[in-house]
Amino acid sequence: MIKIGGNLTATIQKKSTQKNRIGEGEPSYITVGTVVGWLDYVSGDNAISQYRGKVQDTTHIFLCDHDKWTQAVQDAGVTGENSRLVINENPYNVLFIDNPMELNEHMELYLQYV
Repeated sequence: MIKIGGNLTATIQKKSTQKNRIGEGEPSYITVGTVVGWLDYVSGDNAISQYRGKVQDTTHIFLCDHDKWTQAVQDAGVTGENSRLVINENPYNVLFIDNPMELNEHMELYLQYV
């Protein structure tokens, strides 16, 4: 089996909700592991929104080794709905986690820059 390395380290964080002093749920993130891989830009837009404000909407893909990803998130319950990656101090929401064709060779994480 080929091991996939990379040039960037991504910190994997899982969303958690903590109650504040008045009982409201405030989101926070707990680090569950790190993984090395590649970050690539897929598409994006930096247009003026309907409210006349600049909104950055970019999509990236992060590729990493399947075994390293599995070890990093083992028993953490990480999904696309409850996680993010922090790469070079920039947070990216995870939109989708894919194991292409279930080959267990590499993982593809589809991201949105926050």
